[in-house]
Amino acid sequence: MVNRKQYNRYGTSDVIEAQYEPGSYGHVLKNKLGIKRKREMDEAESAALKVALDTLLGMYDENHCFTEEDIRKTHKIWLGNIYEWAGKYRQVKLSKGGFTFAFPAQVPKLMDDFEQDFLRAYTPCKFRSSEQIIKALAIIHTELVLIHPFREGNGRVARILATLMALQAGLPPLDFSWIVGKKKKEYIAAIQAGMSHNYRPMEKIFASVIHITLRAR
Repeated sequence: MVNRKQYNRYGTSDVIEAQYEPGSYGHVLKNKLGIKRKREMDEAESAALKVALDTLLGMYDENHCFTEEDIRKTHKIWLGNIYEWAGKYRQVKLSKGGFTFAFPAQVPKLMDDFEQDFLRAYTPCKFRSSEQIIKALAIIHTELVLIHPFREGNGRVARILATLMALQAGLPPLDFSWIVGKKKKEYIAAIQAGMSHNYRPMEKIFASVIHITLRAR
């Protein structure tokens, strides 16, 4: 199971994923494209994400049991043309909104445990009831985000995995675009609730995601 221990924030490091692009004033991570502006990098990552999702949709069938290797592969397919460290577990400490994620040295073991305890239990996501599907999506998503295995893109990788699981359940690609503002705060609170293995708030989020996705069709 995921270790909930807290750790100190960041710390200096000479590993490449801790470096910023020269001339970006500490706003853009060092990248293969030499991008220095955050808006340009956001656009590059978004464009790459669309291409990656198209690729990934054709890679896994409804009977596939996802592994930690699949998650690393997903990250690599998405960001491999942008960052040297794409597809590799992070070597730096990360914190966000006052919350500190797992210490880097623990990530490989946490991801192995994540595969054994969660991915094998909830994928393929072929459950009979909508409640079971929502539960599977909520638990997998929460636990993966809590581990935060990569330097960048953890939330988006978790959303990609949720979409692939939803397709296994016979649902269309999920629409997360409405999770902004107040809803984003609810989403963050749901992640934090997962620290005590309370997945109900995230189940509520995914129930809304599925409802809005189906309503838009």
